[in-house]
Amino acid sequence: MVDKRARFGSVPRSVSRRSMLAGAAAAGFVVPAVMTGAGAGPAAAAPVRVTAAAPKIRRVTVYAEELAGGQFGYGLKPGEATVPGPILEIVEGDTLEITLVNNTDRRLSIHPHGVEYDTTSDGSPMNDSFNEPGEVRKYTWRTQGSVEAEDGRWLPGSAGYWHYHDHAMNGEHGTEGIRTGLYGALIVRRPGDLLPQRQYTVVFNDMTINNKMAPDIPVIEANLGERVEFIAIGHGNTFHTFHLHAHRWAENRTGYLEGPNDPSRVIDNRDLNPGDSFGFQVEAGHGVGPGVWMYHCHVQFHADGGMVGVFLVRNADGSMPEGAQEALDRYHDHGPHHPHQQHGGH
Repeated sequence: MVDKRARFGSVPRSVSRRSMLAGAAAAGFVVPAVMTGAGAGPAAAAPVRVTAAAPKIRRVTVYAEELAGGQFGYGLKPGEATVPGPILEIVEGDTLEITLVNNTDRRLSIHPHGVEYDTTSDGSPMNDSFNEPGEVRKYTWRTQGSVEAEDGRWLPGSAGYWHYHDHAMNGEHGTEGIRTGLYGALIVRRPGDLLPQRQYTVVFNDMTINNKMAPDIPVIEANLGERVEFIAIGHGNTFHTFHLHAHRWAENRTGYLEGPNDPSRVIDNRDLNPGDSFGFQVEAGHGVGPGVWMYHCHVQFHADGGMVGVFLVRNADGSMPEGAQEALDRYHDHGPHHPHQQHGGH
């Protein structure tokens, strides 16, 4: 099978926007199609929000496949599985029906966080909910909006940045499936939520980001002023913190302040531990301009060990900012990381 990794070292000087987008997509980063055209910028699309509509059933087929290097991934078409898997997205009140096709020789499943489901759609061996090799199985996930209880309290709805993952490979909890890449982002939005122009899933999985280490983590990018959505997910056995350079967000459901007096804490660093997930949107380069900005785990020996990615903010017209290519070259020239050699296998 073709290795879908986009090694940063293969990107030439004067890197093209199209080739970098292709590399990000191949590695599981999701870039909305509306913004993939050459020269697309903030003026190319007016702000779009989720509109209210009658609840509906969304049906999608997901294919689980083995990838190069002993990894596994989910994809929306045969032969297109990635690590992480595709972003699955619905609106509160909708139902998502997933037909999971297991095109591997391993037992596996798909298990969600944050939504509702019957035991038959749990994705756990305890509930006899999984796919044997070659098996096709349907999983149904439901969502609902917040509701007021009889005593005046409000019960939370399903809206949030969630995730899904295998729960059946090599045991009762899908440990091998998660380790080898069977995971992805699940977003439940509310009517009125602002939609992004670009989306990226960033998964801290033990000592890797999306099962890669610097400098092999593909560059993610946007043009100055574009709305960029990060979905951050934690997996594995290790404590992490997620830090994004030069950008901030509100520590609430969306990452946006609801108004000038919103008391939500504004942050640029947050714990990201196994099973956790959160998301936010930022305007690329807001207040700081275009350039090359790191995102990384702020546990120091994790960053030293290779948990470092790059967020390239291009000029508004899509061109490379001054000094950006040199910064990208320095990222690559820093060389591969070997955390087990440096830190005794921690």
